[in-house]
Amino acid sequence: MSQPYFTTAQTESLKIEAIKSTLRQSSLFAKLDDAALSSIADICSTKRLNKGETLFHEGAQSQGFYVVQSGAICLSRLSQEGKEQVISLFKPFTCFAEATLSALETYPANAVAVEPSQVILVRKDRFRDIIKENPDLALTMLSSMSIHLKHLVQMIDNLKFKQIEARLANWLASNSVPSKHEGQAIVELPMSKKLLASQLGVTSETLSRSFARFRDEKIITVEGRHISIIDTSALSVYLDH
Repeated sequence: MSQPYFTTAQTESLKIEAIKSTLRQSSLFAKLDDAALSSIADICSTKRLNKGETLFHEGAQSQGFYVVQSGAICLSRLSQEGKEQVISLFKPFTCFAEATLSALETYPANAVAVEPSQVILVRKDRFRDIIKENPDLALTMLSSMSIHLKHLVQMIDNLKFKQIEARLANWLASNSVPSKHEGQAIVELPMSKKLLASQLGVTSETLSRSFARFRDEKIITVEGRHISIIDTSALSVYLDH
């Protein structure tokens, strides 16, 4: 059976609708009407990335901010010692690099796809014009950036003042969902343990020892990327260490 033929106009229309569908599922754009979404989709472009491919480097000229359409994008920076520090992992429908809409002319971190991904670039020069016509969108942007800032402050606090077990316990608690069993929870590891170790500011070996300690104390069980917290009360003891 032959494949359906689409004209250039039809292909472009399908692309715009796919972009709008992703934007609708992002908290940043969820409250916009169809006309506003269409105006934003018109200034967007998409980019596919292979696993391990770099989207942008720290210091690169900013073109705008991004929305993850599929896959996962890791933001990181290199320390003065040359060690990678993971800032955050962005999954589908989340935005990143919104700060470049303001005074930043370059990207403040590296962005790399940790699995095959597709992202939407919202071009900042034309998006600024849309914000002027939709002040509520500017307030939503500020809220989104505040959430990222809160995350960074919490990460710095963890790295400076907390032992590795406390960092891991806080990460598990923040990324868990309740289990059907009372006093238990579930975590699906969204990244490799190597990346998690970098985000927590420790070596992979140190993180493995902390996981082993929690397993030995019957706090968690681990099967691949599936982590079961079988004693949330015991885990909470470590949160403020």
